Amino acid sequence: MSLHRAGSPINEKEITMRTEDNGNLKAIHRSSKPPGTIHLEEKEKKTIPLQTHLVEKIRKTCSCSPTEAKDALLSFLPVLQWLPKYKLKEYLLGDAMSGLIVGVLLVPQSIAYSLLASQEPIYGLYTSFFACIIYFLMGTSKHIHVGIFGVLCLMVGEIVDRELQAAGYDKLNDQGGQLSTVGLMTNETLDANQTSRLSCDRSCYAITVGATVTFMAGVYQVIMGVLQVGFVSVYLSDALLSGFATGASFTILTSQVKYLLGLSLPRANGIGSSIYTWIYIFQNIHNTNICDLVTSFVCLLVLVPAKELNECFKSKLKAPIPIELFVVVGATLASYFGHLKENYGSSIAGEIPTGFLMPKPPEWGLIPNIALGALSIAIIGFAITVSLSEMFAKKHGYEVKANQEMYAIGFCNIIPSFFHCFTTSAALAKTLVKESTGCRTQISGIMTSLVILLVLLVIAPLFYSLQKCVLGVITIVNLRGALRKFLDLPKMWKVNKVDTSIWMVTMFSSALISTELGLLIGIVFSMLCVVVRSQNPGVTLLGRVEASEVYESMTIYKDLNTTKGIKVFRFEASLYYVNKQCFKSALYKHVGVDPVSVASAEKKAAKKQEKLQKKEGITEIGLTQVETVQRLYQEQLSVHSIIIDCSTIQFIDTAGLNSLKEVLKDYDDIGIRVLLAQCNSSVRTSLRNGDYFKREEGTMVFHSIHQAVQFALYEQEQRDAFNNGSAV
Repeated sequence: MSLHRAGSPINEKEITMRTEDNGNLKAIHRSSKPPGTIHLEEKEKKTIPLQTHLVEKIRKTCSCSPTEAKDALLSFLPVLQWLPKYKLKEYLLGDAMSGLIVGVLLVPQSIAYSLLASQEPIYGLYTSFFACIIYFLMGTSKHIHVGIFGVLCLMVGEIVDRELQAAGYDKLNDQGGQLSTVGLMTNETLDANQTSRLSCDRSCYAITVGATVTFMAGVYQVIMGVLQVGFVSVYLSDALLSGFATGASFTILTSQVKYLLGLSLPRANGIGSSIYTWIYIFQNIHNTNICDLVTSFVCLLVLVPAKELNECFKSKLKAPIPIELFVVVGATLASYFGHLKENYGSSIAGEIPTGFLMPKPPEWGLIPNIALGALSIAIIGFAITVSLSEMFAKKHGYEVKANQEMYAIGFCNIIPSFFHCFTTSAALAKTLVKESTGCRTQISGIMTSLVILLVLLVIAPLFYSLQKCVLGVITIVNLRGALRKFLDLPKMWKVNKVDTSIWMVTMFSSALISTELGLLIGIVFSMLCVVVRSQNPGVTLLGRVEASEVYESMTIYKDLNTTKGIKVFRFEASLYYVNKQCFKSALYKHVGVDPVSVASAEKKAAKKQEKLQKKEGITEIGLTQVETVQRLYQEQLSVHSIIIDCSTIQFIDTAGLNSLKEVLKDYDDIGIRVLLAQCNSSVRTSLRNGDYFKREEGTMVFHSIHQAVQFALYEQEQRDAFNNGSAV
């Protein structure tokens, strides 16, 4: 067994060696390199001049050989790597089946989520079509589905409605008292500075705003990929994302209630939009369209049980029942033959054109207005995509490149933004469907896009008579998973109270304030929780497990052995400026000896002694002040050594190092030795560079707690022997 003295910056020059026989000390040897000891010598670090390093980095980055160009192309378009190796007979059936099923399920949802993003139904189909193709070319995950995601649609819709209102597309009261949308504004009703923006109708301007938001979100995501800032997702914990999704789901539900009731209401924006929306609903509840209400109720009665059956028997069903498609077809036929719009004033989807529109660049003038909102959309989109791709890659035993995933989702937004699309990301529900129906590669996405292409070219006009309330019901039913998180709260609270608090704060902020502010509040609160936890970390005294060299927490385990006069203290956090005071106060409290109080007692003892000398005329002092204080504390508590377990301290900053020096000095002044054990290399480097070892000749660092305990016992034996010899 060896004890390493940390007095040299490079070599461990002096090593203390001890052997034991049945727990009794046999011998102590001090030498430069005794036999059987461990000698550690650090590697010399080569210092490269900054200019040389930068030149080499630039040369390596800018060099381009044919091999490097090929590797860059294959990395940017992973399809060129895996497609030539595609096993047609083995993979095609599963990919085709999963792609077709997802496509069938995706069509009604694409139409429904278009309303959520304040867009016409055709644009949702465009978005799903282009996203599948681009991810097929650039994605590295074999299973995730990239397409329309409800939370992002909501965030896009909020920005779109805000810009529509700012541009002059207001909601006006019609003759019947209900609120209706102005489809086309003329230059006569607008100020001169609004004329250029309103060169097209409301639908045209809405997709212009949505496409611009999508373009900027994609640019942000590509920039994050270039800068390799995937660490941003670290601040989006599972609890935060889950709470945000649940809060946003409540906002989505609120926004869809007006369709279920057949009300034409303005969309509330800004802080408290959900509350204002419910106020609008109750103010106009008397205008409910009975036809839409009955249709919504019937659709709920069909969709909810069918969805639950799909969930219960998903292991037995080869593919989920496409109940949404059946409901859409049935509702469209009922609306068409029943003339529900003409007879009952029911709101319908309207004309859905076939084919594609000409590409159009984003509206550059809108970028300053939507830049901040697009950033939050970009962060949420990339965090969900990367986390889902890594989760399914780990499950199926292959590797995804997180950086390439950021490029892929970025271009899934940039390129489609020129083709009248809005923001996309990975979608959990469709990804689970793909996986359960036999998806093997990204070919499944091509099959899905073919189904949507068929709808775009042929079938889309048939949905003309589809009631909007049916689309609202489809959207709400798909929120079941997120809203069920409320049932998991008791279990979450038992597992981790801090994560549950983060979930609740983020959820309520997203639902009651706004989605963007809710996300920001959740991130800030999550970071505050990290700071608070590091500011008040776990601290404990350690005891020795019988017949071993293992030391564990005395607050958790019982029947642990303690060594008289030695306190082993563990601080379960990094030591830095935030928690330096907590470290000192916790150490003093658990050890039971406060050196600050000792200093005060020393001054009082010195004053009393001085007064006594003056009173009795004594000129010589029998005991020094330090000896007096030592004797006082020996009577109170016999502690001669403190061992700080540094195994959980990841790093020490300047403030933490100064606190450690203060602790060392304060305890040394009262005759108590402070030893460090189990420091990692980073902590040892900080101690060495901060001159911690130069303060005292005997300062030592040990590889294990047991070594430190044995050394402390030996030193105390030597002290006792010296004191006894002096007394004799």
